[in-house]
Amino acid sequence: MLVKDPIYYQVNHLLREIIRTGEYHKGDKFLTERQICERFDISRATANKALSNLVSEGVLEFRKGVGTFLSSDLLDYDLRALVSFTEKARQAGKHPSTQLLRFETQPANERADILQHTPEKPLYYMERLRLADSIPVILEARYLVPHFCPNLTAGLLTGSFYELLTHHYHLEVMGAEEVIRAVILSDEEAQQLAVISGSAALCVESVGYLKGGIPLWQERTLYRGDSYEFRNHLGPIKGAHPAMGTLCLEVKR
Repeated sequence: MLVKDPIYYQVNHLLREIIRTGEYHKGDKFLTERQICERFDISRATANKALSNLVSEGVLEFRKGVGTFLSSDLLDYDLRALVSFTEKARQAGKHPSTQLLRFETQPANERADILQHTPEKPLYYMERLRLADSIPVILEARYLVPHFCPNLTAGLLTGSFYELLTHHYHLEVMGAEEVIRAVILSDEEAQQLAVISGSAALCVESVGYLKGGIPLWQERTLYRGDSYEFRNHLGPIKGAHPAMGTLCLEVKR
């Protein structure tokens, strides 16, 4: 039995298509809730949820008392889901491209335990520079378990990594565990990202998993501090007891 996506999700997809067609440009005022209701014959609550999702993802910007606008220059990093850089750049009205700096095999060594791999057996290793409108914004260094991606070639690494995994190799990616911190770029990293030496960047170190919790990749990725902002949408406070009126905060490390 085929289960349809929730209505708000379908509307979310339709709004993305409107943005992709170029009907609206960076900084333009976007459709209002009322206009979305009339255009798709849906409730105000559904329209609000679809708009809110696009705002939380950074595709749209909400300006209190003014309205909702198509986001402008900054690219955003979604903290809640794995989203393709290629897709994010296109949503921001930018042209994505990739420079493959390095592609080889290396012994697993200290990464063997993390990736559940035999230390002596090789892993794929790649370094890639991701560009938006020919401006370098991301520097990736990634190890990948070869068993799941046989016959990987340099020619397959010039586009979306997630699309490569899901469409070319038909893998079911469950998600990733990430650690995010601020770093100072080395001289070489700064040169690759076309910023001055000593510039700050956002560093994401992560391990990606297939369904079933099977490790697939480990990476260290640098994001240019002047080109990226990290966005998230937080839910209610955990552990609040309405009767007591006190907070119980849970911190996981």
